[in-house]
Parts: sequence; C-alpha cells; structure tokens
Amino acid sequence: MQPAPKWYLPVVILALLWNVLGCVAYLADAMMSPETLSQMTEAQQALYAARPAWSVGATAIAVWFGVLGCLGLIMKKRWAAPVLLASLLGVIVQDLWLFVLSNAVAAYGSAAYGMQGLVLVISVGLVWLGRTAVQREWIA
Repeated sequence: MQPAPKWYLPVVILALLWNVLGCVAYLADAMMSPETLSQMTEAQQALYAARPAWSVGATAIAVWFGVLGCLGLIMKKRWAAPVLLASLLGVIVQDLWLFVLSNAVAAYGSAAYGMQGLVLVISVGLVWLGRTAVQREWIA
C-alpha cells in the first residue's frame, strides 16, 4: 500500500460530514410531521405526496452508502469504491424523479438545480476519489 497524500484524510472527513448531513436531511424528510408538512406550499406538499417509493429508496441508498463509502475510505478499504458508486447511482435515480418525472423546479424553484447539482458533483468526485485511491494503492 502506498501512502495517501496529506489532503486525502481531511477531504474524506469533510465528505463523511457532508454525507452525514445528507442522512440527517433524509431522516428529517422521512419523519416529517404533519405540522411541518402543512407549512410547505401546496406545490411542495403535492410533490412530497407524489414521490414513488423507488425514489425515496434511491435517496436512502445515496446518503447511507455515501456515509459507508466515506468510512471505507477513512479505513482505507477497497470496498469503499463500489459502495460510493452505488451512492452515485442512488443520486442519479433520485434526480431522475426530481427533474425528469416530476416538476420539482415548479415546487422549489431553480435552487433545486443548484443543490442537487452540488450533490451530484460531490458524488461523482467521491467515485473518482475512490477509484483513484484503489489505482494508486492508497487503500487496500
């Protein structure tokens, strides 16, 4: 195994924190109270109610596998790379619902593109980091 660069661990810890925030957001969404739901606009409530189970499941895969993959990178395990790829696929499936099959932009405005775009870019970056770590033998 080769030594990882000095930036590796701080970047992976930040990525872990990012994914933990994603898990917190997922849990808040999954356990949303009727009072909180009633504070949303009608369009947001309709979008929330229309979400198919496969989209919610994809979101769960994206965030929980993101945490697991980052933990794998911290522990320097090769299995982190395919786990992070599964997380990215979860993001892509989630985005398929949000931007192709629903009208999320009408409910949330163009900020939906910005946030989900950032999620996608970070997920792609983590897949790249996992593959690079395997190829350069930073993880075993």
